[in-house]
Amino acid sequence: MADLLDSQTIHPIHPHAAGIDIGSETHWVSVGAGTTSPSVRKFGCFTADLYAMAAWLKACGVTTVAMESTGVYWIPVFQILETQGFEVRLVNAHSVKTVPGRKSDVLDCQWLQQLHSYGLLSGSFRPEDQVCVLRSYVRQRERLTQSASVHIQRMQKALVEMNLQLNRVVSDITGVTGMRIIRAILSGEQDPERLATLKDPRAKRSVAEMAAALHGDYRAEHLFVLQQEVQLYDIYQEQIQRCDQQIEQCLAQFESRPASDEPLPPRPKGRKPSRSAPAFDLRAHLYRISGVNFTQIDGLEALSVQTILSEVGLDPTRFPSVKHFVSWLGLCPGSRISGGKVLSSKTRKVNNRAATAFRIAAHSLANSHTALGAFYRRIRSRLGAPKAITATAHKLARIFYRLWVTGERYEDPGVDYYEQQYQQRVLKNLEKRASQLGFQLTPVAASQEVS
Repeated sequence: MADLLDSQTIHPIHPHAAGIDIGSETHWVSVGAGTTSPSVRKFGCFTADLYAMAAWLKACGVTTVAMESTGVYWIPVFQILETQGFEVRLVNAHSVKTVPGRKSDVLDCQWLQQLHSYGLLSGSFRPEDQVCVLRSYVRQRERLTQSASVHIQRMQKALVEMNLQLNRVVSDITGVTGMRIIRAILSGEQDPERLATLKDPRAKRSVAEMAAALHGDYRAEHLFVLQQEVQLYDIYQEQIQRCDQQIEQCLAQFESRPASDEPLPPRPKGRKPSRSAPAFDLRAHLYRISGVNFTQIDGLEALSVQTILSEVGLDPTRFPSVKHFVSWLGLCPGSRISGGKVLSSKTRKVNNRAATAFRIAAHSLANSHTALGAFYRRIRSRLGAPKAITATAHKLARIFYRLWVTGERYEDPGVDYYEQQYQQRVLKNLEKRASQLGFQLTPVAASQEVS
């Protein structure tokens, strides 16, 4: 292959590099001039073929590999090569296409190898292998929870079709009262008075109100649908519990951080654990492996912190600065500028579970009597809810990163904190503007005393 870059003026950064074009059935591998036998070979997708690929790369003297792929076909290749001692980089297809100079007779794997040897490719972020194991369990739990929510909606539909207004007298039909009444209906009980007496003592509705909502048209077909949806919901709840057991075992294998030797701070007042939280003490495990009590941050619960840590890992040095962190999350303003004019400052569209966790946490602060809650409401009144969620999620991410790096404890500065900062900025700008026009600002109280 003809040199695509002038080797006399640019020296390879990774002379022992290889490029892999990942496919669903075959993988094309190219090794370059810095290896013992530069050539291109094709390998199958079976596990034995992947180990044969690793052996051939070692025989060629390759030390680092770059691969481009979509979907999940790259995962077994990445994991096997990484366990065999190679430095593996998964590169973004967009960054490969934006590099000019490719010739038409060059294979994808050859182009990847050439760019990687000159250090023109940056690998996608991937946490350490132990965190990847935790991430797989957490993502599976998320998928199970989403699937279970579908059956809750179908349970609700079946109840409405029988004109059972259970959702009007209980806040959650899958709560203690709701499931107790639904299971009694499926066992044959249809008397509204008896069903109403099954309510939990903590329920706010009276027995009479409950009974009025439980007068329904009990048709056989709707009862059949309700029974099947309850059974499917129970199956998913059982699988979620099994997934929680795997997550607990996985978390137990992580090393404890020295900072976690201090006792875990108590849960903030008024902050109740989520109903979907696992049975074990997830908050204590997260504090032990990270050394930081992230749940002290308003809006972040243990499940949210678990999602974030499983996506970003436990090593904050992977992100050189907080700007790199929020940029990777896709929560920082865009920078589309041409000719000194800002064309767009919208955030990038990213599919990032950690960013989604920060956005959900930001949305939960809408009615919070905290500094972050006041910040959200002030931005919402000026720019609307979508931008307020993004801005608050950005602030939450910055606070998360600061605690992650320093190990400090978070304390709520008060509901008026950001409002006072905003007023100070406005006053400073007014004083600067008045000085430029030859005027001087005088406080109202001082001017009244002089008069």
